[in-house]
Amino acid sequence: MFARIKEEISVVFERDPAARTKWEVVTCYPGFHALLFHRVAHWLWQAGLKWLARLTSHFGRWLTGIEIHPGARIGRRFFIDHGMGVVIGETAEIGDDCTLYHGVTLGGTSWNKGKRHPTLGNGVVLGAGAKILGPITIGDGARVGSNAVVVKNVPPGATAIGIPARIVEKEASDTAGFLAYAVGSDMNDPVTKAIHKLIDHSVSTDQRIEKILEQLQRLGVDCGEVAKRDKLDANHLNKIVD
Repeated sequence: MFARIKEEISVVFERDPAARTKWEVVTCYPGFHALLFHRVAHWLWQAGLKWLARLTSHFGRWLTGIEIHPGARIGRRFFIDHGMGVVIGETAEIGDDCTLYHGVTLGGTSWNKGKRHPTLGNGVVLGAGAKILGPITIGDGARVGSNAVVVKNVPPGATAIGIPARIVEKEASDTAGFLAYAVGSDMNDPVTKAIHKLIDHSVSTDQRIEKILEQLQRLGVDCGEVAKRDKLDANHLNKIVD
């Protein structure tokens, strides 16, 4: 038991650069407190002491602002950073080495009994405010961006963002490192893509104009003022983009 607690304290130092001492983690980290309450509540739940398990879980929620149903299954080296507003449902299953940030919900979409909450594989990272809904599976090493709403399975090693969430990148497990807020390098933002297309078009147009000016100068036409004005416009556009 104490070995498991030491392991979960060490995880805090691995994933939160703000952690300074073990005493600080033990006394000031609500994610660590919530996990301790859950370990006790889950043991009581499995022992058939359902009401006492729920009461223990309720005290944990009151103290930390993190609601974990005692029936949820949580693996080793689990880390909740900040934690306020995290909700983990009864039939949720979480693998080893997973990380959740504040405002994450592992919720259900049905009032029926049985499996109705998500299953997280090993090494999953869920960004702040992410909502994972229904009996879906988030594969090993997957990441979910901040405020994303996921209602379909996410493949292992993939990154999902948006409402509803969409897959934006898939990386090999040996190249995917820990990203604090689960934000991938390819955010697939349509506004960003449109801006880049406009810039590409502008560059292409500038190149054509330069060729036309070169031909006109060869014919003896003075294009100095046109070239100067065109250069100023290009510099102005670069300042806007920067």
